[in-house]
Formats: sequence, structure tokens, C-alpha cells
Amino acid sequence: METSIDQILGAAQEVHRHLGGPGLIENVYEAALCHELRLRNISHQRQVPLPVLYKGTQIRGPFFIDLLVDQKIVIEIKALEKDNPYYQSQLLTHMRLLRAKQGLLINFGKENLEEGIFRIDL
Repeated sequence: METSIDQILGAAQEVHRHLGGPGLIENVYEAALCHELRLRNISHQRQVPLPVLYKGTQIRGPFFIDLLVDQKIVIEIKALEKDNPYYQSQLLTHMRLLRAKQGLLINFGKENLEEGIFRIDL
């Protein structure tokens, strides 16, 4: 069964409900979200290396995608009180390099998680 963005956001809401936000560092929220996805039987990978290729040659060591769900949805995790458009660009860049059609930036540093969600559909 294919995972939907709503299923991922439901898992993120559960993490935010239990751990709150702001207050913890990014990798704590990332680990908790991975655990919640496992509990929901949602296929994912954590810290996926993404090499940067130029004309068939790797020109830089890899970037790392925080989470990749079902081999196609890129998730970038943050834990910041202030928004920064750079992180949206980072998500878009990771999506382009992976040729992914969907991406989520989830910022657990917000009191209200909905304010920390940014979605891209290409």
C-alpha cells in the first residue's frame, strides 16, 4: 500500500503531541518520527546519502536526506523556532537531485506543528 502525505503528517502530529515543541534537537524528533513510522508500518530510510553528480561524475560527497518514505517522498526535519526560506530551498534541491515528486519540511520547533509544515508537489 502506498503511503500518503496525510499518513506521514499524522505520525508527525503524534510525535509533536508526545514530545512537544520547541525544546528538543532535530535528531531527537527525527528518531521519534522514524519510530512512529515503524509502528505504523510505513516504509522509510533515515539519513539517505545523495551524491551530487555533474555530467555523470560525482563532484561532491553526498548530501543526506533526513527521511525518505516509500523511496519517493523526501522529508526534511527541523527543530527551529524561526522559519528560514533556505530550508525550503534545501528540500527542493534534494527532491530535484533524487527526482522525487513529493517533499515535506517538518519543523518541530513550532508550538503548533501545522505552522511548521511546508509541502512541495512537483
